[in-house]
Amino acid sequence: MSVLLLDDHDVRTHLDALTAVRAVREALVAAHEGALHAPPRVHADLGDGRLVFTAGHLRARELFGFRCYDTVVGAEQLVAVWGSDDGRLRAVVHGDELGPRRTGAIGGVAVDVAARPGAIRLGLVGAGQQAWTQLWAVSAVRQVVDAVVTARRPERAEAFARRAADELGVRIRTVGTVEEAVRDRDVVILATNSTEPVLEADWIAPGTHVTTIGPKTVSRHEVPAALADHAHVLLTDSLAQVRGYGEAPVLPADRMVDLGAVVAGAAPGRTGPDEITVFCSVGLAGTEVAVAAALWEAMARGR
Repeated sequence: MSVLLLDDHDVRTHLDALTAVRAVREALVAAHEGALHAPPRVHADLGDGRLVFTAGHLRARELFGFRCYDTVVGAEQLVAVWGSDDGRLRAVVHGDELGPRRTGAIGGVAVDVAARPGAIRLGLVGAGQQAWTQLWAVSAVRQVVDAVVTARRPERAEAFARRAADELGVRIRTVGTVEEAVRDRDVVILATNSTEPVLEADWIAPGTHVTTIGPKTVSRHEVPAALADHAHVLLTDSLAQVRGYGEAPVLPADRMVDLGAVVAGAAPGRTGPDEITVFCSVGLAGTEVAVAAALWEAMARGR
C-alpha cells in the first residue's frame, strides 16, 4: 500500500468526531494498561525557538510514530505513522487541523466520562480553533441542549455561533461576560490564551464539569488555584506530562487522576451529581499517532 500524504482538507473531510474520540479513548486505555509507550516531549533548540517532538508506540495496533511542531514561526505541524510489523511508513499528515482535533477528542472523552449523564448545557469561553474542536467532539458524544459562548472579541463569538449552527447543528447564544458563560452549566470549556484567571471559582455551580485547555502553570493559568478547593475530582490525560513541565501546575498534581484509568474502570471519577470535576488537558503523547492512524484507515477503506 502506498504512503498517504494528507493535509488539512483531508482531515476536515474524512475525520469525523466519533472516529477521533474512539481512537483517543482506546489510546488512553492503552496508556493506562502499558500498551501505549509515550515518552516525554523532546525539545530541539534552534536558537530562536525549538522543534518539539512527541512520539508514541501503540503496541496492540502495531503502529508507532511522532508529531513535530515548532516554536519559531508557528509552522504547520507534521505527524508520521509507521507499522511496527513491517516498518513501512503508512501516512504523513501535515497542517494545523489534526492536532487541535486530537485535543478536542480527548476533551470529548473527558466530558463523556466525567460530566453528569445525559444531555448537557454547555458554556464555552474562547472562540478559536481549540474551542471549536472541543465543541466538535463534545457534540458527538453528548446532546447539547443549550449552549453559550463568549470571547474577548464579540465578532469572533458571533462567527463561532454561526459556524456551530451551520456545520454541527448546534445552536449557540453569545454572551458578553465569562460569568454569564459559566454559571449554571453542566459543562464549561475554557480555551483561552489568558495568563491570568478568566473566572472566579465560586461561579462554578455544583455538578459542573470544567475542562481547561489553556495555560495552567503557577505563573500562567486561565483557571484560579481556588478551583481545586471546589473540585471533587481533578483529571488529566497524562500525569507524566504534568509532572514533566518545567513549572508546577496551578492545580495540585498530587490530586490528579489519570483519565485513562477512569475510562478503563480502574479509578473512580464522578461519584455524585453535585460533584465538580475538572479536566486538565495536556495532550497525551501518542494520541496524535492514534488519530492519524484512524484517519489513514478510514481513507484507505474508502479508496
